[in-house]
Amino acid sequence: MISRCIDAACSLTLAALTLPAIAQDAARDFPVKAIRLIMPNAPGSSNDILGRLLAIKLGDLLGQQVVIDNRAGAGGTIGIETAARAVPDGYTLVSASSGTHSIAPHVYSKLGYDAIKDFTPVSLFVITQNLLAVPPAVPVKSVRELIDYAKLKPGQLNMASAGAGSTSHLAGIMFASLAAINSVHIPYKGGGPSIAAVVAGEAQWVFTPIAGPLPQVKAGRLRALAVGGAQRSPVAPEIPTVAESGLPGYNSSGWNGIMGPAGMPQIVVDKLQAAIVKALASGDLREQFAAQGAETFGSTPAQFARHIRDEYVRFGKAVKDAGVKLE
Repeated sequence: MISRCIDAACSLTLAALTLPAIAQDAARDFPVKAIRLIMPNAPGSSNDILGRLLAIKLGDLLGQQVVIDNRAGAGGTIGIETAARAVPDGYTLVSASSGTHSIAPHVYSKLGYDAIKDFTPVSLFVITQNLLAVPPAVPVKSVRELIDYAKLKPGQLNMASAGAGSTSHLAGIMFASLAAINSVHIPYKGGGPSIAAVVAGEAQWVFTPIAGPLPQVKAGRLRALAVGGAQRSPVAPEIPTVAESGLPGYNSSGWNGIMGPAGMPQIVVDKLQAAIVKALASGDLREQFAAQGAETFGSTPAQFARHIRDEYVRFGKAVKDAGVKLE
């Protein structure tokens, strides 16, 4: 009886020593099967389009297909929570964004994941600047003129957004707060309707991801005043930043990045990050991103983690200023 117990104990000990070695071998051979990339937004959305473009190139570089799994709902939080609960072996990744990691933690009273602790950052892949635009009927041609005009008409100008707690809502709130102007927030059901409202004159200004309003700017139906990033956008280099237009300190851009569940093996993270950086160096992918209004932007996992924390703080203040809270 004692001998059997000892044998059993020895077997358990051997198994405990063997499993990590097997896991390490599996990590070294990664990937040996298809990778699932959870897309927390609906097909055709900006995140979905950008993520699919990257997935095609990654599949070629890794030698395994990267399969898109759309899990839309609740502002992207359903798909993100699914990714957080997945096995951290590198075969389930997620295309995260500023909406799911910088904004959602502050606007939802209950969230099924911790934006910082529950994930392994791999790399950013694009930055999407916000664009401040007005219709031609509004008699301003610069950021300073818009601020002066708004101060002459406190509470009389409407600011359109894609909805409460959206990137455009918070970009606008951050601008209004820093400029000390008072505009009426009009939330619409998505970016398209909000832009259409400004074109139609229902609202007098919008500060929204650049891909949406830029075609209207080129068609002369909107006037671009500034972009929200720290530098001018290579997508539209002729448009100045808010900061250089007389409002120093303003910085508001969206981002998209690849991450997985917390606890991914470092060797797997390094392989994925190297493949993403190589993919982003491809001229055709950069052109495809630019056509969507996005700037190619790779990073190390550490840089990505720092970016998430910085944006978490920045948008947290904007949410507080806006007084947004969703169930």
